[in-house]
Amino acid sequence: MNHSELLTLDDILKSSRRPFSAEERRFIEGAYAFAQEAHQGQARKSGEPYVTHSIAVTKILAEIGMDKETLAAGLLHDVPEDTDRTLAEIGKRFGTEVESLVDGITKLGRIKLRGSREEYFLENLRKMFLAMAADIRVVIIKLADRLHNMRTLDALPPEKRERIARETMEIYAQIANRLGISEIKGELEDLAFKYLDPEHYEEMRKIEETYVREGKTYLERVIRLLRKELESDGIRITAIDGRTKHLYRLFRKLQKHDMEIGRVYDLVAVRIIVPEIIDCYETLGSIHKRYRPLVGRIKDYISLPKPNGYQSLHTTVFGPEGRIFELQIRTPKMHDEAEYGIAAHWIYTEKERGGWRSFVFGKKPSPIAKPKEVAWVAQLKEWQKEIGRDDAEFLSGLRIEFFKNHIFAFTPKGDIIELPEEATPVDFAYAIHSEVGEHAVGAKIDGKMVPLDEQIRNGQVVEILVAKDRKKPNADWLRFVKTSTAKSKIRRSFREDDEK
Repeated sequence: MNHSELLTLDDILKSSRRPFSAEERRFIEGAYAFAQEAHQGQARKSGEPYVTHSIAVTKILAEIGMDKETLAAGLLHDVPEDTDRTLAEIGKRFGTEVESLVDGITKLGRIKLRGSREEYFLENLRKMFLAMAADIRVVIIKLADRLHNMRTLDALPPEKRERIARETMEIYAQIANRLGISEIKGELEDLAFKYLDPEHYEEMRKIEETYVREGKTYLERVIRLLRKELESDGIRITAIDGRTKHLYRLFRKLQKHDMEIGRVYDLVAVRIIVPEIIDCYETLGSIHKRYRPLVGRIKDYISLPKPNGYQSLHTTVFGPEGRIFELQIRTPKMHDEAEYGIAAHWIYTEKERGGWRSFVFGKKPSPIAKPKEVAWVAQLKEWQKEIGRDDAEFLSGLRIEFFKNHIFAFTPKGDIIELPEEATPVDFAYAIHSEVGEHAVGAKIDGKMVPLDEQIRNGQVVEILVAKDRKKPNADWLRFVKTSTAKSKIRRSFREDDEK
């Protein structure tokens, strides 16, 4: 279906990754009718009815499994700003939850381009984080809104296209990545790439046509063979298929390998979905029994997930005909969370509370729980209170906490602590607890004494040595700590001393 076609309510509901009760369908239908009536006579830059945008945004939200309130807010998200219908009317008709979501999206939209591009960028990010801290669904709707705008960007003048594409790459794709919504992140990056670097985009498209098409033919043979081999070992398979790399991700990978396509082993990959975690490891063993793995390319993201929650087993093997290819092994839940990130919460909470069963047996489902606040959003929210409107500090912190890669380190008891790259034992200590940070006097990494400004590497075991009689942290630590948590707690300690 062309992105610009006027979708029906049935298109939205059929594309949903979750079933809706008759009552929920009527609720969404009411929002659909309200949006059509409110936007009557309005047109987009392309000349299409304006409501095509709101409906397309809602279809994206349905595809990632969002709840009825989010779908209603998607349909209504432009109503208060662009029509004579008010937010109060929406609240009265659809409830305070939908009103709050629409209000959050409206506030995010009120960012005017003043001053430098960096000032605009900062203000946009500030508002995004505040919205995330209030209700993560506001930002999920905003991501869907931006995705549809990017799909239809050709309707805008060239100078606007580049500004919107850059903002998409720098802000929206990064946020989709941190929320673990890889499908939206990948498409946003590819669409922005098309406008920001058309020459390399076209080059990647040709590579995809040449290598990926041929690779797909090979993978089809491999998939048939793997299915037969795994089933002969008694392994249950939920699904097995191939996946190709997004164009922008392919470009970034090629840059790391001097643009040599022969050195990119995950251009195409086999994805194996199995019912349980134990099946993942049995599948890995079965594959390694038959195909030699490439040294250093076995990754266990199940026992050690990525910071955005991604879980899967990865291995690269010498497959049939001696060709190297990647395999990803995961459970259905891991797959949903890999594709849809935090959005998958609404699907699994519904399943766990018996909501779907209740539609059949007529039982009233238990109240739905909201997802826990994303830890890094909570930290940034606290940190923003500390630094106020200090833009330099805010941007510096974001580059470390938000845009840098993250690592995992372990306490001696095996607890996992997530940190940005280049973090130190002092950052590690404050990530455990402010008391541990304030009383830290030394550190051991993998059993060896190290200075407190040593950089921690992924997977290391860090032990913090403390002295109970220590009164306050060392002011020199501010020179080398990386995390906003450590910086704000060290400063707070000294500020409290000054106030005494």
